[in-house]
Amino acid sequence: MIAYGVMWAGGVGHYVLVGRPPLDAPWAASLFLLLAGMIVILTARRNEVAGLLAAAGIGFLAEILGVRYGFIFSPYRYTDVLIPHLLDVPVVMLSAWMVLVAYAGHLFLPFRLNRVTAAILSAGWMTAIDLVIDPLAANQLQYWRWVETGRYYGVPLHNFIGWFVVSLIIFLVIPRPRSENRPALIVGVSIVLFFSAVALSQQVWIAGGIGIGLVTIHFLIGRAIRRSL
Repeated sequence: MIAYGVMWAGGVGHYVLVGRPPLDAPWAASLFLLLAGMIVILTARRNEVAGLLAAAGIGFLAEILGVRYGFIFSPYRYTDVLIPHLLDVPVVMLSAWMVLVAYAGHLFLPFRLNRVTAAILSAGWMTAIDLVIDPLAANQLQYWRWVETGRYYGVPLHNFIGWFVVSLIIFLVIPRPRSENRPALIVGVSIVLFFSAVALSQQVWIAGGIGIGLVTIHFLIGRAIRRSL
């Protein structure tokens, strides 16, 4: 957790103060995502591990199909920023999907919603996070490139539809967590805050504003839950 925190602070600080990622550390982004995934999987309860691995696998399969055939998220190609690749997709995308699924799944857990409602809300939250991440990942961070650009900072609308559908399938398939995993919540909201800070530093105002809104809602939910206890 300490190593993750140091990398998080270093990444945000470098973007805010310098305006770009460290040029001498091309491995940093992959290590950052890997550490996030390790925190989530190591702090998960035993009965949640299989579901998290399944979520990572479903997300990774969707990425492979998206890169190869372009019909899920709209055609795109990964660059060499995130390494190594497996079937043209960075291996750390397994970690990225797992972290975000764990975060969105645990966020609404205290509300005791039925399975379908919880899945829809969690998939919607994942899609909102994607509105923050994708404008930066495809442009300033150069994780991937779209074959055909769209109106939202170059991101095609079809991408967000695909993101919601894949996320919804994951939340309907994997078992729901039975108890809160605070480290997963911390890592999840920290990633949203990371991309929000980078977006604002790069004057990507809409994405940054959405990110700050999500972080605010996250803490308002936590505050409401604590008051109800």
